[in-house]
Amino acid sequence: MSERPEEPNAAPDEESLLPIDEHIEEGHDDEGRKVRHRGVYLLPNLFTTANLFAGFYAIINAMNGNFYVAAATVFVAMVLDGLDGRVARLTNTQSAFGAEYDSLSDMVAFGVAPALLAFEWALGSMGKVGWMVAFIYVAGAALRLARFNTQIGTTDKRYFIGLASPAAAGVVAGTVWAFSDFGIQGSNMAFGVAVLVAAAGMLMVSNIKYYSFKDLDLKGRVPFVAILAVVLLFAVVFSDPPRILLIMFLAYAASGPLQYLLQLRRRKSVK
Repeated sequence: MSERPEEPNAAPDEESLLPIDEHIEEGHDDEGRKVRHRGVYLLPNLFTTANLFAGFYAIINAMNGNFYVAAATVFVAMVLDGLDGRVARLTNTQSAFGAEYDSLSDMVAFGVAPALLAFEWALGSMGKVGWMVAFIYVAGAALRLARFNTQIGTTDKRYFIGLASPAAAGVVAGTVWAFSDFGIQGSNMAFGVAVLVAAAGMLMVSNIKYYSFKDLDLKGRVPFVAILAVVLLFAVVFSDPPRILLIMFLAYAASGPLQYLLQLRRRKSVK
């Protein structure tokens, strides 16, 4: 037989007695035969749930005018988002359910939360133009995540096609965090924020390549000086988190277009 259930005593189509259906996911064993897995992996999905909660908490704080807390929480969501995928790979607990759940959580944490944060802080003073710009960002994040899911396994994992949604969220949330920390009113720089938010949304759906850092070997040995560099990086970031993080994410967002322009220049010089 080419298919065998993971739990032979349970009928595949048996009606569940629980008010919530059990999740059943098909996969393949080491011999290539189809198997049916019941339930979901707990550990990576705990990090994904924490990521979702961080996004929701950022939205609540943005609506209450706590922009400093809301922006910082978006960065916490980035850390949790990076952990769930790596934990799943290290523990061999990847699943289709986890991938879809991660994308939905990212949509809240890196799509809706930064857009609402920017709208509440600055874009709201622009009226309809403000919420249209915020929607451009939200739509860009949704399209970026949908395209990413359809390109898994078909593109070079060393590069992202378009600005990744966490990086775009870092640009938007970092801007709000850095300037609101100085007591600056967002309405005083609404036009600049609108340009930045719209640009981040457009970069997410662009075909510009960004380095993904996925080819870094975190399990292998590294020179001792690499640990010192990491310690120095932490010290620099924590010396002034709002400004340093904003500079880092702005530099990363600008690296794609700059690299694209350099490639165009090389092609023209060759001709």
